[in-house]
Amino acid sequence: MADRDTHIAVIGMAGRFAGAPDLDTFWHTIVNGISTVRELAPDELLGEDPARMADPAYVRRFGKLDRAEWFDADFFGYAPVDAMLTDPQQRIFLECCWQAMEDAGYPPTATDSVVGVYAGCGQSRYWTLVGPQLHRFPGLDDVRLGMVTGADHLCLRVSHKLGLTGPSMTVLTTCSSSLVAAHQACQALLVGDCDMALAGGVAVRTPAWGSMARTGNVLSPDGVCRAFDAEANGTVFGDGAGVVVLKRFDDAVADGDHIHAVIRGSAVNNDGQDRIGYGAPGVSGQVAVIKSAMAAAEVTADMVDYVESHGTGTQVGDPIEVTALNQAMGSTGSTVLGTLKPNIGHTDAASGIAGLLKVILALRHRVLPPSIHFASPNPTVDFGRFTVITQPKDWSGHDRIAGVSSFGIGATNAHVVVEEAPARAAGVPMPQRLLVISAKTAAALDQATRDLADHLAAHPDQDMDDIAYTLQTGRVEFPYRRYAVVTGHSDAASKLTDGPVVPPVHRRGEFSGATDLAQVGEEWLSGAVIPWHDLPAGRRRKVPLPTYPFQRGRYIVEPVETQRPQMVAAPAGHDAAETVAMLFAEVLQTPEVADDDDFFELGGDSLTAVGLIARIEDTFGVTPELAMLFDHPTPAGVAHAVQDLLEDNA
Repeated sequence: MADRDTHIAVIGMAGRFAGAPDLDTFWHTIVNGISTVRELAPDELLGEDPARMADPAYVRRFGKLDRAEWFDADFFGYAPVDAMLTDPQQRIFLECCWQAMEDAGYPPTATDSVVGVYAGCGQSRYWTLVGPQLHRFPGLDDVRLGMVTGADHLCLRVSHKLGLTGPSMTVLTTCSSSLVAAHQACQALLVGDCDMALAGGVAVRTPAWGSMARTGNVLSPDGVCRAFDAEANGTVFGDGAGVVVLKRFDDAVADGDHIHAVIRGSAVNNDGQDRIGYGAPGVSGQVAVIKSAMAAAEVTADMVDYVESHGTGTQVGDPIEVTALNQAMGSTGSTVLGTLKPNIGHTDAASGIAGLLKVILALRHRVLPPSIHFASPNPTVDFGRFTVITQPKDWSGHDRIAGVSSFGIGATNAHVVVEEAPARAAGVPMPQRLLVISAKTAAALDQATRDLADHLAAHPDQDMDDIAYTLQTGRVEFPYRRYAVVTGHSDAASKLTDGPVVPPVHRRGEFSGATDLAQVGEEWLSGAVIPWHDLPAGRRRKVPLPTYPFQRGRYIVEPVETQRPQMVAAPAGHDAAETVAMLFAEVLQTPEVADDDDFFELGGDSLTAVGLIARIEDTFGVTPELAMLFDHPTPAGVAHAVQDLLEDNA
């Protein structure tokens, strides 16, 4: 085996793409040669210019993410107004990061590791919905608008919400952003900046619009991407989000992590001036980045069975990319060439991570994936060693290795060399196992139980002791809980679904030290803190399991006009508290607020507090200090303070 000191293990992953809410569906789309690019319906084109849509060059086809505006605000502690104002692509990326951490078997908000976050995102379009309706959101200024839609805050928001203390930075290199982010994360791990890293990207266009396909630009006039085909005439756009959890390989093995794949090496560079224009790709830079990545990975061209290309289907880009690949790897030999963009569209800043996830799934399933919309080779392309296949093919051999390329407008290039995961030895089986499940709500607990039961039925070969260990140590413990003591897959599903419904636990208790699994389960239901590693099963391997079933609601700024309330005469007594409660509800976009509800427990923060103070001034004609709200955060308390100010001013 090669020296693993510089290898990086992919231990967790998550993603959402057009027609694929999870990675299993994503792989089904790829291996079955399905395109999820479709024509946008008129009611999906929020705020689009009718004159633009009437232009003959307007293309409605797009790889749209389903239910992009839906989000589990309560789960992440968002006030409704903050959920509504935050760009959906930032919310989706946050959910994917949680799912990827759980897939890795690490509780996202309760890990002791130093975790970095590196990711790219597409340019926000959401301000086109929010900007014209600033009057609906008191206190919403340019600073706060930037915080909820700006690219700078993509990774910072994840670090804050998940409590991650490693480096956190947005990487912006246009189309190559997410693969460059993966490279940056690998380098950070190798130099010791962090112990684990989340890396990826997101591009979700809200509102979704079509594109203008003009002569000479990169867009396909019929909205079909035909990469490397004789009829190739441009690309088509799509939404997507993807995240991987990375760790130094030796650490991942020592910690019993599930390894999806291994990044052997990666490289990033720029074409500089060696190209025909700023927006055009260059051969020499692509050659150099591929050679550098292969050298870092210590692989030769004959070891690489598959390359996931940038593959946009443009008349300029495809010939340059294949020329560069042949110059970097040699024109003799045999390598399969593929691209994802005909399936889901060009996902902009997320395209590199989408390609990486595709390769990892292909390595897992040991299948070379097909390319679609390919009938005959582009006659202007000298394919050399590369072949485009249109049917899935068994990936035979051993030590399967693939390359992934991503090139950005502006010519920052990235290439990553990926190898299949090594086999792991199984542990000694135990006679019984304790399965534990928890959630924030009763509905989520029931869904999590069903998801786990379905998973066990679909994966009868997955080690049950590893499953139990991952559930015990790889999930955040929430108030609604359920457990089952099982002997294997056969009785697990029935015992889980027949488990009792118990009141939520809101306290932490002492563990008695019991060794009977049923007793341990009962104590855990009551809130005892269980030292899972000290149980007879001890430390086991982590395995991928269903992640948290988010209970999403719809949060989007609709293009609806609302009139800002006018200043009214100050009410007295209890009426003042009712009026302040109405202002709480307005500022927080919450349906109803009681007199004793806490502004900050409802999701308010210092920025929304500024908006509330402004509305109090509009309504009562007095301006309390911001500190007042921190001292008296309920409508009743604020009303009392306002009455004092009114009396002082009388």
